[in-house]
Amino acid sequence: MSNFEPVPESQQYDQNQVRNHRQERRRDGSAARRAALAIHTVADVAALFLGLWILLYLLEANQANVFVEFVEDTADWLAWWSQDIFTMDTEGLRVLLNYGLPAVIYLLIGHGVAARVRNL
Repeated sequence: MSNFEPVPESQQYDQNQVRNHRQERRRDGSAARRAALAIHTVADVAALFLGLWILLYLLEANQANVFVEFVEDTADWLAWWSQDIFTMDTEGLRVLLNYGLPAVIYLLIGHGVAARVRNL
């Protein structure tokens, strides 16, 4: 004996309604908006770490501090490709340019790609 009762005729699903609902969900762009938001957020977080390291360096934060070390390591990892592009005698200006350049590039590329994805 089955524990399930048959679904009344008035409550059965119409396959066309289900298909139309799926197509409608795809067209509203919610997946594209979520992807764009994720890309946008990753770019912002990367730029935030780079900017935070610049700020901590210029304010002469204690580099033996665990948080400062974490921020520096993260900034070094994010800006590995731009290290020593600028070799100024002034150390603060060198850090500003070598870490500021990737921050700006991450923001420009991240926001540009997010805008393109959002328009899909």
